[in-house]
Amino acid sequence: MKEKIRIASGQGFWGDLIDAPYQQVTEGDIDYLVMDYLAEVTMSILQKQKNKNPKLGYAKDIPELMERILPICKEKNIKVITNGGGVNPESCAEAVIEVAKKLGIQNLKIAVVLGDNIKDNIDEIITSGCELNNMETGESIVNVKDKLLSANVYFGAFPIVQALQQGAEIVITGRTTDTGLTLAPMIYEFGWNEKDYDLLSAGTIAGHILECGGQASGGNFLGDWQSINNLENIGFPIVEAFPNGEFIITKHESLGGKVSVETVSEQLVYEIGDPKKYITPDCIADFTSINLEEIGKNKVRVFGIKGYEATETFKVSCSYSDGYSAIGTLTYSWPQALTKAKAADKILRARLEKLKLNFEEIRTEFVGYNSCHGPLSTELEEDKINEIVFRIAVRSKDYNSVERFGKEIAPLILTGPPSVTGFAGGRPKPSEVIAYWPALMPKKLVTHSIKIFEI
Repeated sequence: MKEKIRIASGQGFWGDLIDAPYQQVTEGDIDYLVMDYLAEVTMSILQKQKNKNPKLGYAKDIPELMERILPICKEKNIKVITNGGGVNPESCAEAVIEVAKKLGIQNLKIAVVLGDNIKDNIDEIITSGCELNNMETGESIVNVKDKLLSANVYFGAFPIVQALQQGAEIVITGRTTDTGLTLAPMIYEFGWNEKDYDLLSAGTIAGHILECGGQASGGNFLGDWQSINNLENIGFPIVEAFPNGEFIITKHESLGGKVSVETVSEQLVYEIGDPKKYITPDCIADFTSINLEEIGKNKVRVFGIKGYEATETFKVSCSYSDGYSAIGTLTYSWPQALTKAKAADKILRARLEKLKLNFEEIRTEFVGYNSCHGPLSTELEEDKINEIVFRIAVRSKDYNSVERFGKEIAPLILTGPPSVTGFAGGRPKPSEVIAYWPALMPKKLVTHSIKIFEI
């Protein structure tokens, strides 16, 4: 058993800083690089890509990234774990194998975790008595079954552990929990078992701190954000983990950003729901038991964590097609910018009503005034407003109504209030609305498998 391992965050989402993983493997010592690419909407995007091309469906940044970091990881014995396999982890592994061959790398073992994609098994699951009822509305998934774009179970850390036990140097998964990517190497290296609830919860919380990349090391910091140095070269967070469940959050000293009790605390309260019951497939973590101690520059010790037995269900993330939307914008300038924008909104809505178009929702925002705070926005003095962006969006099951809306934006330029600009890119086009369907299902209804690729 190792006395300590260092696990580095490399990506917080698909589209995060491209250089972050490279910096993590080159600017200091680490044992594992974990990269989280998936959000709920990402799965539906990847599924649509795979539908068009069976070889796609994974984060396409990965092969290019691996071309940069694979030789370094091989030399330094750094293992890589990512859920960037999306809905097609096998093709992702094949793409990485091709990169390795191109680089002349040999003796590489990649493990793929399969089984999370249940889209083709929905009928069988419903027949078993589980209707994947929406966690928010209680509706049966039968109501949207024919519109489903994706359906994926959130696996936890233990399938990754099995992959590591089989000697994998790279583990590529589909829909694995963000926290499981970090928890897995702790279980593997320290020999934790499925009933070590406090330890599993500690690893889960470590994973929660890493999962959003630079957000734990000074990015998007709501506190004294102006005191954060060198954000242009921010160092993503690193966990120094110990067998007893304690860990230290830090970063490479050569990089910018900041790790402090405050930056770690902000990330801890991000998207957690009930702080006493943070439910994952591996355990239930108690965030109220966390203790933080700043033990040095860019070093925060995390300890005292408690946890409980996992539930008997997996969370399922589904997406389905739910109509169309379009967004139009125009900019109105001083004087009376807000008054002009409000008048444009009134005129456009009257024209849409006259056309008898069918919309489920029309939403207007005045950017520079109320687009963030809505009805809580403070009234502004008109003579002090330089410009306002009028942004209006519509949503409908009827494609033709949304398309017709797009033809009504440009006419406002010459048939509405004066001092208008900002129309570019042509008419707003309808885009498909992807709706989210969260559900629970018994763990016994799904199984995972491990597939090995090697050269």
